[in-house]
Amino acid sequence: MSQLFSQSDSQVLADIIRLRRDVRGNRFNDNPVSQATIDSLLNAAMHAPSVGYSQPWQFVVIRDLATKKAVQQTFVEENAAGSLQFSGDKRAQYDALKLEGIIEAPINLAVFYQPSTVAVLGQTSMPEMGKFSVVCAIQNLWLMARSLNIGVGWVSILDPLKVKDILNAPESSELIGYLCIGYVDEFLAEPELKQTGWQQTKSAAQTVFKEQFD
Repeated sequence: MSQLFSQSDSQVLADIIRLRRDVRGNRFNDNPVSQATIDSLLNAAMHAPSVGYSQPWQFVVIRDLATKKAVQQTFVEENAAGSLQFSGDKRAQYDALKLEGIIEAPINLAVFYQPSTVAVLGQTSMPEMGKFSVVCAIQNLWLMARSLNIGVGWVSILDPLKVKDILNAPESSELIGYLCIGYVDEFLAEPELKQTGWQQTKSAAQTVFKEQFD
């Protein structure tokens, strides 16, 4: 028998979605994250929708400091290169941002896409759907973490091939997300990049169209 949810359940989910945040390194505290909690987060991820029920995700749970330092080094290199793509006040603002929490977070989680060696239902016309399935898994994990008052930060300023090498990932696996996970001192009322003025929230009028694009 299918489970029906109440209006209050729906409101809680809406609040979790609205109050989810991308957490920077200066927000994590030293409170340990138990293995049972990590298992709960991974269980949420593995209940994500996937094209053709292919479940093409792989997860590497990282606690070791030496591994974190190796991954952080590729962030340092890529972050320096990223800074050069901005100029003037925007570069100064970029350089002032804390964009990762690799060392500070007690848990790092590398999330990989493992492509199938045979045809996948629903992926034959849009092969990228396998990767999108992995992104759905990350979003599931992120929302479950927020419901447990655990912060998650997604670090995308990395060299994926170097991370693969550090983690001894299979040649066919592709890094989709690198997450920093841990308890935080606070969740900001608004997204940090909105607060700092880096970017503002788009309105529905800018992003939602009826029947076709105007």
